[in-house]
Amino acid sequence: MERLILLSLSLFLLFSSCKKGTGSFVIHGKVSDLTFSKALEGAELKFYRVPIGTSEEILLKAITLPLDGSYQFEVPRDKTERYIIRVFKNNYFPIEKNIYYSELSIKEANTYDLSTDAMAWVKLHFKNLNGIFGDQFRYIKQEGFAGCETCCPSTSQDFYGPTIDTTFYCVNKANSTYSIYYWEINTQNNGLKSAFTTPFDTTLIEVIY
Repeated sequence: MERLILLSLSLFLLFSSCKKGTGSFVIHGKVSDLTFSKALEGAELKFYRVPIGTSEEILLKAITLPLDGSYQFEVPRDKTERYIIRVFKNNYFPIEKNIYYSELSIKEANTYDLSTDAMAWVKLHFKNLNGIFGDQFRYIKQEGFAGCETCCPSTSQDFYGPTIDTTFYCVNKANSTYSIYYWEINTQNNGLKSAFTTPFDTTLIEVIY
């Protein structure tokens, strides 16, 4: 009887040892549309795995977000450096979230709520009517979204010549202000121009000098 108990205990310890280190992580959350204060329904979400010691991004799953913007993935505990969540929807700023293996918990679900804003655009138009040789026009962004791949620079920008007539577009977060300070170098002509940008639309900021 004693041997049977010892054998049972040994098997239990062996089984427990085998179970240790196994299991899976649950990663879930919701994606929000900050502009309209609702879930980001219909966005494409892709979930990647990056193995340890590599830069390879292995696509594990791609889904279309449902009405409530929720997502959930279950992944095994394996040799992974990190996971990546990317969310894309037309006319919204893309989302990228890195989730490192070391921060994940097996005891409870790992929640990552994400959010983004709708895009808007500013049309900047500068035109010189003076026709004076050597004119120099400068502007610098005062307010507006910065740091994205398609954002216009935040540093001062210079244009030269008597026939400046240029137009370009700058992306901005919807329902926010975009402003520039401008001046015609060596003149008293300077000032601030601003516009409130509405979702999915383009607003004109124009300086004619």
